Amino acid sequence: MVDIRIPIGLMFSIFGILITLFGLFTIDAGMYQKSLGMNVNIIMGLIMLAFGLIMLWFSRRKKKTNQN
Repeated sequence: MVDIRIPIGLMFSIFGILITLFGLFTIDAGMYQKSLGMNVNIIMGLIMLAFGLIMLWFSRRKKKTNQN
């Protein structure tokens, strides 16, 4: 049986890392005026990274319980 959590976790983790790095390297005050001065890329990148890591953790946890 195919576990969909592994590719979803990998995809969100990779995109989360990329968006977080983009947010870290594009610190421009004028760029973030529309978002009330908040760097939305860093926030959403970290949320996506956390979601991806949680999905990978759930898939790994499921494998361990099936082996016992």
